[in-house]
Amino acid sequence: MALVRMNAVVYGRVQGVYFRDFTVKEAERLCLTGWVRNLADGAVEAEFQGEEGAVALMVNWLHQGSPLSQVSLVQTRACTNVERETAFSVRY
Repeated sequence: MALVRMNAVVYGRVQGVYFRDFTVKEAERLCLTGWVRNLADGAVEAEFQGEEGAVALMVNWLHQGSPLSQVSLVQTRACTNVERETAFSVRY
């Protein structure tokens, strides 16, 4: 099983709507590692690492997000895997 890592920046109404909390739950459900954080411009950034199919499902989930969010754009790019990462967390 090949691991892949994806960086995503999510724009729209994604802060103050539990987007990070729901992202953590979905990433954990998909057995992904990485992190999520709010950006100063109102966007949310995340990196996900795991099995390619699970990462693809996570990216698809980002387009809808949390129940109260209104996602207008998701920008993604592949990035280098992080060795020995064991969990998914919120960065502050």
